[in-house]
Amino acid sequence: MPRLLPPGASRDAVVLLQTRAVRALGDGLVSVVLAAYLTALGFSEVRIGILVTVTLLGSAALTLAVGLRAHAYPRRRLLRLVSLLMIATGVGFAVFTGFWPLALVGMIGTLNPSGGDVSVFLPTEQALLPATIGSDHRTALFARYSLIGTLVAALGASLAGVPEWVARRIHVAETTALRSTFVLYAVLGVVVLVRYRHLSPNVEPAPGATSVALGPSKRTVYRLAALFSLDALGGGFVITALVVLWLQRRFGLSLAVSGAVFFWAGVCSAFSALVAVRIASRIGLVRTMVFTHLPANGLLILTAFMPTAPLAVACLLGRSALSQMDVPARTSYVMAVVTPEERPAAASVTNVPRSLASALPPIAAGWMLSHSHFGWPLIIGGSLKAIYDLLLLHQFRDLRPPEEQA
Repeated sequence: MPRLLPPGASRDAVVLLQTRAVRALGDGLVSVVLAAYLTALGFSEVRIGILVTVTLLGSAALTLAVGLRAHAYPRRRLLRLVSLLMIATGVGFAVFTGFWPLALVGMIGTLNPSGGDVSVFLPTEQALLPATIGSDHRTALFARYSLIGTLVAALGASLAGVPEWVARRIHVAETTALRSTFVLYAVLGVVVLVRYRHLSPNVEPAPGATSVALGPSKRTVYRLAALFSLDALGGGFVITALVVLWLQRRFGLSLAVSGAVFFWAGVCSAFSALVAVRIASRIGLVRTMVFTHLPANGLLILTAFMPTAPLAVACLLGRSALSQMDVPARTSYVMAVVTPEERPAAASVTNVPRSLASALPPIAAGWMLSHSHFGWPLIIGGSLKAIYDLLLLHQFRDLRPPEEQA
């Protein structure tokens, strides 16, 4: 792991990248299995969409609460507490089978149906990372953070077919085999809890640090949050669980094949993060976000019109090679334009509206898929995300972080 780090990164950076990897394995696996599991329980497309929405709304509310209080609370203790919540979430989904109990667990838990990291862990980890390395290598560290998360999430997605294979081999019910996924998710929560115990006191705020969540950067953070929400609104139409459902309905892809597709999609996304660092060093963080994201959204829209599964998958893979380049650039940009004391709140305020905005579209997307197998959610999602790109370039192309002004 240390060899993967940029120069000057501390041991705390290693721990944070390790916990990101462990969580990503669980996120990638459950994001693909979730729709199949809920379908096996007898839920309709609309109910699946509602459960996804409730899960995202709950995650958003918890993330906001944590982010706005993180500046005044020991961060290591906070991370250990949310690790316990991750364990409880996995146990809850493994134990309960009714719609309302699952909705309750999804609302207060850490389950992530999108495949990316939109959980309560995010604002605290993002706020801690810049303190573990110099500003010259901040974007590179966030690129590694994104690379590891995306790559391991892809590995998790590739394992989605294992429960069905196990069910056939040992002749157990498919629902039982799929339920084991959430037991594994709880076990991964235990691993995360243990690793967080290795964080040093250096990650805690300095004595006498400000107790104000957001200060001089408040206006900038709110403007970014509004734009990021538009991007997430589009992303809510194409979260992993629903794209898997669309591939199954439109082309009859099995869960194992869908898992393989999202494994390679994740691989493409993961290594693109490293390319983003080089691009950002030449054209800046904002232009990197926009000029890589726009073509990706075009490919997403094009996917809906593909007549065969291979062509649709090719478009999705092409999109994956571009769509996540903005992630390390976006996170590094937010952390650079605020003061160190504002970082936990800035990470939360810019990520929570993303979760909220992405929470409602799954209901609409589920309704669309229940009435038509055409890729209307992909078209709507890609169009909204393209509008976000243009607005971001227009409003923030002249607000550069200090290292770009030097």
